[in-house]
Amino acid sequence: MIASELISYDIPPLKLSDTGIKALGWMEEFKTIELPVVDEGKYVGLIGESEILDRDDIDEAIQAYNLSFTTPSILSNKHLFEVIAMLVQYDVDILPVVDLEDNYLGVITIKKILHHFAKAISVATPGSIVTLEVNLRDYSLSEISRMVESDEAKVLSSFITSHTDSTKLEVTLKINKTEISRILHTFERFNYTVLAAYNESEYQKDLQDKYDQFMRFLNP
Repeated sequence: MIASELISYDIPPLKLSDTGIKALGWMEEFKTIELPVVDEGKYVGLIGESEILDRDDIDEAIQAYNLSFTTPSILSNKHLFEVIAMLVQYDVDILPVVDLEDNYLGVITIKKILHHFAKAISVATPGSIVTLEVNLRDYSLSEISRMVESDEAKVLSSFITSHTDSTKLEVTLKINKTEISRILHTFERFNYTVLAAYNESEYQKDLQDKYDQFMRFLNP
């Protein structure tokens, strides 16, 4: 997925002629602490809530602030991973998207990215989650998938966590079955370390147990 496919048009850009009061009102309305500023369709930079509140007269136009705008932005054809890297680098909640001529196209929000990842890793699909620990040199997703499929199940999504100065990987799988005891036994039989395993029914039971404990606390 590329940046242009993640653009949200819900948050409008400010113009240099807009006032600080207007900016603060929009920030409250759109639940953000930064807003993009444009000038005749060209991206100027981001203005933050603190920069406005530091002013003696917030009713002045933004162009009177003489700010050195922070200018994080990303080209519309850049990959999702580059979008995330830019958000982390600049520690912002929104990232403006521009074309090669710096024309403003819209913003990418963290909410939009989370929504995309939720779909990508099949969060809403019933099933189970398993985390394995494997040696880096032994890692094979095709082999892991075959073990899952041996029990007529499928790997819906997977991701890898690596640690600095470690030869181990953590492989997290989303599997489309809630009863995975046979799959776990298969992993253990082939010397995979199962760090964690959760299924939908266990999760619901855990929630019920916590609710029951809370009610007992309220009604001794």
